[in-house]
Amino acid sequence: MKNPWKTLSSRNIYSNEWIQSREDQVITPGGSNGIYGVVSFNNLAIGIIPLDKDLNTYLVGQYRYPLDLYSWEIPMGGGPKNDAPLASAKRELQEETGLTASSWEEIMTIHTSNSVTDETGYIFIARGLEQGQATPDDTEDLKVKKLPFEEAYQMVMNGEITDAISVAGILKTYQLLKKIQSL
Repeated sequence: MKNPWKTLSSRNIYSNEWIQSREDQVITPGGSNGIYGVVSFNNLAIGIIPLDKDLNTYLVGQYRYPLDLYSWEIPMGGGPKNDAPLASAKRELQEETGLTASSWEEIMTIHTSNSVTDETGYIFIARGLEQGQATPDDTEDLKVKKLPFEEAYQMVMNGEITDAISVAGILKTYQLLKKIQSL
């Protein structure tokens, strides 16, 4: 489909090691002049659903500064755009939970808040788990919780998990597991 927007000019507003923001002068699809703000991420978003043989999973709890609240989420983080998403997923799982996995399956690509950002996320299921030592970043104060996958699914359905990548990954995994077996 042809892009109905016309960009007249762009100017960078802000940048740091994680994000950049810009303001574009545009002609809208309706033909009027306008502005559009875009947040670009310097990394890919990576999310992992770890599943053990008994269908337990692991959630990571942490305080999310922008929302001013505590959040339970799937293990996730950023991966350099020039690295394969799977390599970043393996690193993030180990860093946040100490887990390594012998089997990986990419289950979806997601665009988070695509009306204002170009962020692309990749979500994986990790199986064949082995526990090791977590090595979180110094910006992270993480709590790791092992629980039945069904309980994580119920946390999504009850609104206890609200992070978009976690919600999407858990719902997709639930549907994939439902095809294989009764949950």
